[in-house]
Amino acid sequence: MEAGVPSARSRALAVLRVRSRALAVALLPAAAAVVLVAARATGRLAGEPWAAVTLVVCAVGALVLLLGGIFAAVVLRAGPAVTPTVPLSEAAAPDLYRLVRDLADRMDVPPPSAIALTPDCDSWLEDRTHAAHRRGGIAGGPQSAPGAAPVLVIGSPFLWWMRVAELRAVLAPVVAGTGPSAHPDIADARGFVRGLDAAVDVGGRRGLGWIAAPARLLLRLCRTDAAEMERGVAAAASDRAQGVDYGLRIVAQEQVGLAYAGWDRLLTRVALPAWRMGRWPAHLDAGVVSALTELSRRDRLAEGFTSRLGERPACDLLEQPGVIDEATSLLAARLFHGGPAEAGPEWSPVEWAAYPEEVVDRKWRAEAARLHAALDALAGPEGRPTGPGGPHGCAGPTASAGSASPAGAGSAAPASVAPAAAGAAGSPAPSGPSGAAGPATIEAADAAPHAVDGFAGPTLERVLGCLTNASGEGALGEALAGRLSADLAREERAADTAAGAGKARGADAVPLFPLQPPRSGRDLLADHVTAMVCCAAVDSAGAAPGMDWLDGPVLLVGGDRRSDLAPRVLCLVEDGDPEPLREWLSALGVRTEKPVRLV
Repeated sequence: MEAGVPSARSRALAVLRVRSRALAVALLPAAAAVVLVAARATGRLAGEPWAAVTLVVCAVGALVLLLGGIFAAVVLRAGPAVTPTVPLSEAAAPDLYRLVRDLADRMDVPPPSAIALTPDCDSWLEDRTHAAHRRGGIAGGPQSAPGAAPVLVIGSPFLWWMRVAELRAVLAPVVAGTGPSAHPDIADARGFVRGLDAAVDVGGRRGLGWIAAPARLLLRLCRTDAAEMERGVAAAASDRAQGVDYGLRIVAQEQVGLAYAGWDRLLTRVALPAWRMGRWPAHLDAGVVSALTELSRRDRLAEGFTSRLGERPACDLLEQPGVIDEATSLLAARLFHGGPAEAGPEWSPVEWAAYPEEVVDRKWRAEAARLHAALDALAGPEGRPTGPGGPHGCAGPTASAGSASPAGAGSAAPASVAPAAAGAAGSPAPSGPSGAAGPATIEAADAAPHAVDGFAGPTLERVLGCLTNASGEGALGEALAGRLSADLAREERAADTAAGAGKARGADAVPLFPLQPPRSGRDLLADHVTAMVCCAAVDSAGAAPGMDWLDGPVLLVGGDRRSDLAPRVLCLVEDGDPEPLREWLSALGVRTEKPVRLV
């Protein structure tokens, strides 16, 4: 017997003792009522006070029995939470089932009743034999039969990144856990804890709010013993798996950490922008291989990992890896972003080859449109945002002697352009003392009939001018950042309202693991300015949208990634200094006065 089994069994008995004590407390008032009634019937408790006492104790005992019965029924019938997974039948992965059964035979433990995949870098055993799962259609087949072995849940990134031998070594201690799980005391204790956890969720429903309090109390009382029981089960499983590929398991654990790092970067940097656009990458598991290969190329600590790619990958154990990859990718979008469970017109898959055009370009142009909508909302009666930066809060093309011209050439703009641009934008032109346009104004307008106003339309010059703040107060930038935050929050609420009717509650609500961290207004403003710069570069300088496996959307100039844009945008957003960004734009030949194409 493994070293951890006696410890796990003793802890399981401690959990069951908590259940027995709770049952004794529920039966105590009824037992007292029975004693009083028997004493009254035999004449041992005669007299007037005992009649009332017996009546009160009987009423309390009946009430406690009723509430205890309801609570016990909820604990027994409430369905424990089940992790959303992609079921994997034996016909879809006969080689994988064969590998798992071979592991179970070598360790002399019951084989798992079924295999399922989850879009996460973890593997575990999950019991799906509860009657509520069968009633709700959550589980079916041999895996849901009473007394069936637990289901083996495997992280899908492992199948694509790991080799067959590595996967077998990693799964060995997990499969070994079916042995201790079959022990009656351990199985009974686990069922009790899962029932209490489900009862806490049921306590959130109308009319059953009182259920949650005793369920939480019992969970607190058995928390330590339940945790120690699981540690004992894990120790017993690890001890049993010692003789199966132990040396290879040490090497394979390095791949687990690497897979987790690559999967996290792929979800947060690459998949999340697509999910926000209503698209979901259809082959995330295949993408993690590219992401980890890129990580191995960049990180000197990961050197040599790509040499493993010549060995047989674990996804070869599947009959149709592409179909399984698409199913797990859709599930990942649902778990981490809250997307629909099925594809549709507003929720369609995207291939990696089409990602730059269908996701990156659309993302940039949507953010550029939101930025200009925010500028329009902050515009004063004369058409330009109000703020402390000048008469209208924006530094125009002639805001300072060192500012660049609308073409981004870096030279000072002619003085005659400003009045003409002001007139084109709808602002009143400078006038003489009598209020009529003077001769100098008319001559300037005639001399530059083709001058383009950088503030007219969705131009990059408008953004540069509005964020340029010689005084350094930054009030307009703060207002613009706040407006963007409000607009984005409004769009997210509208999307949640549109999809809220079909959303589940409690343990079944999605997203279970949201990836979107809270972003400050300054971060949002920097992202939107970056998107505007990229749109201008694509439209006027021959740049192109691209995708990096680890960093997501990138700007390609001449086929090469430009990674030097971010610090220049931050210099504009945080310090109000446009010169580094203007120099960058001038070097690329970006025309800041040219309107960009929005969504």
